[in-house]
Formats: sequence, structure tokens, C-alpha cells
Amino acid sequence: MKNLFKVAVIAFVFWAGVLSAYSKSPQNYYLVKVYHYKTPAQEAALHGYLQKAYLPALHRHGIKTAGVFSTFGNDTTDRKVYVFIPFASWGKIGQLDEKLSTDKTYQTEAKDYINATYNASAYTRLETIILKAFTGMPAPAVPSLSASKTDRIYELRSYESPTEKYHENKVAMFNSGEVEIFNRLGFNAVFYGQVLAGSHMPNLMYMTVHANEADKENHWKAFGSDAAWKALSAKDEYKNNMSKSDIVYLKAAEYSDF
Repeated sequence: MKNLFKVAVIAFVFWAGVLSAYSKSPQNYYLVKVYHYKTPAQEAALHGYLQKAYLPALHRHGIKTAGVFSTFGNDTTDRKVYVFIPFASWGKIGQLDEKLSTDKTYQTEAKDYINATYNASAYTRLETIILKAFTGMPAPAVPSLSASKTDRIYELRSYESPTEKYHENKVAMFNSGEVEIFNRLGFNAVFYGQVLAGSHMPNLMYMTVHANEADKENHWKAFGSDAAWKALSAKDEYKNNMSKSDIVYLKAAEYSDF
């Protein structure tokens, strides 16, 4: 009996530790690179570089999943390619370029991109955004959809706030209920992140995925009429915590991990 009791205690302590560690999972950090381009030649060069050199190098250096997404539609004035890279810790972001600089395979495969002349670069402008994952979703998730990548719509939203305090309040709103609502309604979130460095701040960003246009419309219709969302958004403590929203619809590259 005593031995059984000891085994039970040990098992309880073990699983309590596992559950505690899970509930306190370290928050990932995200690097989002936004390539602006104008011509089909730039688009081809950019995707060639990302597919053949950049993502394989990320995989070699321990980053199992990285996303590549492109804008679509009739607006050809400023086409964009978004690259989403998750990191387990802040320090690993700074180590990436150093690792790539000594990666001979990468240097060979990326030589056309690296050595492009001033008038033949693969892009016209490059933005870098660094984010920290929300506690409500501390790591990214690969969408579990049966729809093909060509049909899916990846929705990237940015919510700016009037001050840092209001921004923290909006993040708290997500963590205290908004993330759970998205999960329950099947929005297939890839990530939620608090922008630490970028051209638009204070700001948060998140990405959800829909099987197609009709699925997107149904998701947002369900969200707008959801009782939990109505109750959460009606709370005085969350009033005026957002000053601007921006929505970008994207398609995933066939070679994207997300």
C-alpha cells in the first residue's frame, strides 16, 4: 500500500510539473520580413531565392517551419511578399544572419540574390518587424485545413493603439478572451504577436486562415454575432484601445511551411 501511495505521489508530481510547464510555455519571438516589389522579374527572383536558398537554410539551422505569403488582387502598385519566421528565444533572432554568413550552401544558392546589382535587385524595399507571441498562444500553429493552399485565404491583421497603455490593454483583451473566441469559432490562427519593433507602433498583429472566401465571410459573421465577443467588447475597461486597423489578404507560396 505504501509503495502504491509513493507511485501515485510520484506520478502526480510528474504530471503536475508537465502541466505547469505547458501552461507557462515560453513565448516565441517572430521575425516578419516584408519584401516590396514591382516587376514579374523581381517576383521570380525573390521566390527563387526564398525557395531554393533561404527556407532550406532556415531548416538547416533549426527553424522547422517558416511561412511565405504573397499579396494578390488587382493592385499592382506595391506587391509584397511576407516571410514569417518563428524563434524560440530573443537571442536566436540576432544569431540568424551570423549563421547564414558562414553557411557555404546558403552562400552558393543565394549568390544571385546577394550579388544583385543596384538596378536588378529582387525587391524595391524591405521592412523588418519583430514581435513577441501572446501568452494566449505562445507558439505558432500550422493550419489544419483540407483546402489547398491555392484556395486558402491568409488574413493578416494589424491593430494600432493611441498609446502604449491602450496597446497593452488591447493585448490583455486578446489574452483574456478574444483568442479563445477565435479558437472556438475555428479561425485557424497561425500566430498572435505584440510588435516590439516596426514602422507602425504601438501595434499588434495576428494571422488567421480561411478555406476560401465564403469561409472567411462565415467566420467573421459568426464572430460578430458571438455572445462572448459582444460581452467582451462591451466592457468599459476595453473601450478606445484601438485607433487603426489594417487588413492584408495573402496567399501562401506552395513551398511555405504554413
